[in-house]
Amino acid sequence: MARVVIDPITRIEGHLKIEVEVANGKVTNAWSSSTLFRGIEMMLQGRDPRDAYLFTQRACGVCTYIHGLASIRSVDAAVGVKVPDNARIIRNLLHGAQYLHDHMVHFYHLHALDWVDIVSALKADAKKAADLDASVSPTSPKSGVNDFKAVQARLKKFVESGQLGPFANGYWGHPAYKLPPEVNLIAVSHYLDALRQQARTARMHAIFGGKNPHLQSLVVGGVTCATDLNPSRIAEFKYLWKETMDFVNNVYIPDVLAVAGFYKDWGKIGGNSNFLVYGDFPQTEKEPDSFLFPRGAIFNKKFTAVEPVDLGQIAEHIKHSWYEGDAKGLNPANGETKPSFDKYDTAGRYSWMKSPRYKNEPMEVGPLARVLVAYGKGQPQTRKMVDAVLKKLAIPPEALFSTLGRVAARAIETKIIGESMEAWMNQLVENIKKGDLNICGDWQMPAEGMGAGLNDVPRGALGHWINIKDGKIGNYQMVVPSTWNLGPRDSADKPGPVENALIGTPVADPKRPVEILRTVHSFDPCIACGVHVIDPKTNEVYKFKVV
Repeated sequence: MARVVIDPITRIEGHLKIEVEVANGKVTNAWSSSTLFRGIEMMLQGRDPRDAYLFTQRACGVCTYIHGLASIRSVDAAVGVKVPDNARIIRNLLHGAQYLHDHMVHFYHLHALDWVDIVSALKADAKKAADLDASVSPTSPKSGVNDFKAVQARLKKFVESGQLGPFANGYWGHPAYKLPPEVNLIAVSHYLDALRQQARTARMHAIFGGKNPHLQSLVVGGVTCATDLNPSRIAEFKYLWKETMDFVNNVYIPDVLAVAGFYKDWGKIGGNSNFLVYGDFPQTEKEPDSFLFPRGAIFNKKFTAVEPVDLGQIAEHIKHSWYEGDAKGLNPANGETKPSFDKYDTAGRYSWMKSPRYKNEPMEVGPLARVLVAYGKGQPQTRKMVDAVLKKLAIPPEALFSTLGRVAARAIETKIIGESMEAWMNQLVENIKKGDLNICGDWQMPAEGMGAGLNDVPRGALGHWINIKDGKIGNYQMVVPSTWNLGPRDSADKPGPVENALIGTPVADPKRPVEILRTVHSFDPCIACGVHVIDPKTNEVYKFKVV
């Protein structure tokens, strides 16, 4: 048996350490540890509730907008304000822009290199790559043979210099890589294309949000971007949206399907059984009934029997976390954040993350959860796209409960959300034509109040809970998607979703555990930068870099 330690797998919310035991070529046990304490919830106590969103957005520099939205929604609920139609639409558009940017960056720049052998691209026939690219996506702005030769030349220069730049320190040549050289070359080319496109896509946030990251146009009761509520600014937003959707439809989705076709065995690896979705993208003021992605819970993979969600059934366990308090768990509305670090011990306490549970069960959150709940509840766009993907890849619905399913779900929802944004933009224009320029509801700060701000963000179900006392923040709790997915064992010693998903993962070479990274990255933590592997027989420690 060997122990494999990946530390840290970097992410904006903190550093992640993954430790696994490998026996007979498979992971037999796993521990997920967050090794950085932030304490933002503690900073908020005693402050004006209206300031909370400015602090909470800084919890993450990648997600940017989503913590701000959850925070504002929690105060909206606490003060009982009715959010105007225009504000709802603008919030949806900003949220949709976050998805388009986040999922594109995740696939190409955080996850693709787990599947794509960069160095293999040097062996590709550029003409065959150009022809294959055209056949995979006939409607894309085609890259000619000279374009692919130019990419190869740049890559060759990197390799010969010994400095691969963004492609350095990978497991190139690993037997788990299955893509032909031509597909690898296409992926490298599109990796570079996506770097340029994501910079353009990020500009959508600046139009209605003031800047990116950490938008400044949110306010309790609505938004503040009154001067941008005009056809010219909407047209600017729409231009960037159309450019992004062209990339999604003609590059991103074809690439996901092409790569997935070579890794269909991953439709049996890295899965979970329980899923939770708060839901999001309200189409009208009726929430949660009008959500584009509906609210629901799935147990034991029964996606045809989606259950309603009772927020009172959520509890955060801390038996294996570095906190004081009730090890059996508290509901976030009454949650506590009392740090108490002693030592890292996988048999005891080993993470700064708590262990959120719903009805005492670990729940996966994120794109796969949303797609499964939407499919189970008969959402037309989701049903159509999921069925098309299953048919294209010739895989059964059961394959969705996997690492492969997680990657596919992210692409599916990107297209669904992106297409829905066009109707929201058109609705905003119609409201302006009718003279409706209202972007903020009236409200008064109560002396006492409680509210929950829920949204479903690129990484999954996000909740902020606020308790207002004497007009100030008395208590504040954030339960983020990464806590749901990457948290440690709970009071009953049930592993968290990532820990559970890793068990059974094949590992061809413990010194180069690319398979572990595939499943971990499919939950969308950031790129791993260091791996340490311990051989328990020799106590030898191997250190090497990982992308």
